Amino acid sequence: MKRLQTEATKRHKDLKSQGVPSKISDMLNLVARENSYPNWDAVLAEDERSRAVQFHLSLPTEQFEDADPPEYEIIQAALKAVNVDRAVPDQVKLRIARNKAHLVSLGIEFAIFESTTTGLKKSILDATAPIRDLFEIENFHKYAQQLQGPEHKVSREAFFAYPDRLDPTRVSLYRPVTKKGDPRMWFSRLADYVFATEKTSAVASDQIAVVVYEGSLYLFNLSKFDLKQDNTEALNEIGLLLRRMVDADRSIADELIAKLKEIAKYPITTGVAGDTAVGMAVEHALGIVANSSKQPDYHGIEIKSGRGGKNRTTLFAQVPDWGLSALKSSAQILDAYGYDRDGDIKLYCTLSTRKANSQGLKFRFDGRNDQLVEIDADNKDVATWPSKLLRDRLTEKHRETFWIEATSEFIDGIEYFKLLSIIHTKEPVESQLIPLVESGVVTMDHLIKRSGKNNRVCEKGPLFKINKRDLHLLFPKPVKIKLS
Repeated sequence: MKRLQTEATKRHKDLKSQGVPSKISDMLNLVARENSYPNWDAVLAEDERSRAVQFHLSLPTEQFEDADPPEYEIIQAALKAVNVDRAVPDQVKLRIARNKAHLVSLGIEFAIFESTTTGLKKSILDATAPIRDLFEIENFHKYAQQLQGPEHKVSREAFFAYPDRLDPTRVSLYRPVTKKGDPRMWFSRLADYVFATEKTSAVASDQIAVVVYEGSLYLFNLSKFDLKQDNTEALNEIGLLLRRMVDADRSIADELIAKLKEIAKYPITTGVAGDTAVGMAVEHALGIVANSSKQPDYHGIEIKSGRGGKNRTTLFAQVPDWGLSALKSSAQILDAYGYDRDGDIKLYCTLSTRKANSQGLKFRFDGRNDQLVEIDADNKDVATWPSKLLRDRLTEKHRETFWIEATSEFIDGIEYFKLLSIIHTKEPVESQLIPLVESGVVTMDHLIKRSGKNNRVCEKGPLFKINKRDLHLLFPKPVKIKLS
């Protein structure tokens, strides 16, 4: 415990020295999670586990009120989700929250569905947006390309994970002819898995995590089985499976590093000019088809490429919540604050909380409503981003990221790139995003233009950016790897 406390204190001091708002409690919880504990309270309770667990059960939410926002949100979401069909015991609520936190700490991609009584009776499960996103990220199944009707149903291999075994089953993926073809799925013998430890057919409301591994689906009952084991225990089947999954994730990163080292031996190009040229060149060299998807680029790993001379790098693009914003579109923002440049109307500028830019625009954080607000020189609201929207985009985009640095040179008028290094990051600390915006470390670029030729408006952002030297403030333990 002393070692972890020392590490947390050091990080807290580092942030404070750079003018970044920080709480020692946030750092304690972060260090705890990095060492496979759900939060700092769990570290303190390690020597008195049985008594501490009883305390957690009596006050499941209050125990975590001092945890940092991501951990607290996980627990709150679990408490809401399990209380749909029946009153769920506090012990089950706590198990779900801990299991989710454990999967997150391992860096395993997963999605959750609830085994409702209605779904079990009708043998129907909705393939919700998180499920569909997971399937697409892992290249398992794309409902958007699937036609409606039973003749287009797809059957794939799946497994129910028990502490003592992996039980094979099949999953059916389909879109019915009725109800606009809403995506569905069904696992054969799911009811047996849900009631595996029940002596009677109690009403079902279990939380089931779905993980894609080696082309198959694996189901983990978060309500019934503890995924995390004590270090003193021999790993059961679930523990062994999770270890294999973690090792597989590492092998994907190792595979990508090996490919990039080969690419780094020679200059690469696509013959395209502009800021995106280096990224397009890397993707082309890796055989990645260019697309506008928000999903990560390489088997769940996001690839961000940049020229070595540029210090700022893009975290993500995110438009405001137009429903909450004073102005309702990028076109309206351009009309109000744009300027004429070579026959086009443009708004190319950087926003910060520190000071207004040349157009009079800056950020203000609305703590009461937990929103980031763009304001003008007259202190009028322009656009609004809920903090949760920004945190969700950050975690969606950067569960695992390779930040590639390259040098650039022109040969016969064509720009070529030589890859130099990678900064490898995992699992951003969500709770630090808004403080970093407030302190001016994270900024945003508007890139809006109305063409003088056809009057069309194009928005390439808004792009939320950070200086490469500050990545460690948002991503724990970044690792730099030389490619050449």
